[in-house]
Amino acid sequence: MAIDAFLGKWCLVSSEGFEEYMKELGVGMAMRKMGSMAKPDVYIIKDGDTITIKTESTFKTSQFSFKLGVEKPRCCPNVMGKILMVRFFFQTLVSLKDDGSLIQEQEWDGKKTTITRKLVDGQLVVECDMNGVKCVRVYQKA
Repeated sequence: MAIDAFLGKWCLVSSEGFEEYMKELGVGMAMRKMGSMAKPDVYIIKDGDTITIKTESTFKTSQFSFKLGVEKPRCCPNVMGKILMVRFFFQTLVSLKDDGSLIQEQEWDGKKTTITRKLVDGQLVVECDMNGVKCVRVYQKA
């Protein structure tokens, strides 16, 4: 399956275990509550060999761009800590597997999380895992 099947706008239709996953990431309680209530839209865009995943909600908008199989550092606001002005850095690698799934691996400060995106029955299924704490979020194409 080519990356093109993932392209477009996706709307969240269900979410299980997201707050627990955010807690395992180290996200504070107030941010977890707001994040759990948000119903984000995800845009997956391709420009040449660069892919951008943009997540947009009334609570927060974020995006990152990558090239498949190329590890790169990312910087983002430290929403996990108390000081929002501080930024932290992590390595991210996104690969397209033979089964058609997109695997995103992120590492920082000795921690690691894996985000798997796959298409199942026309829906985008996003599975997040950190230390065995998992969440599943399902999106419908708009």
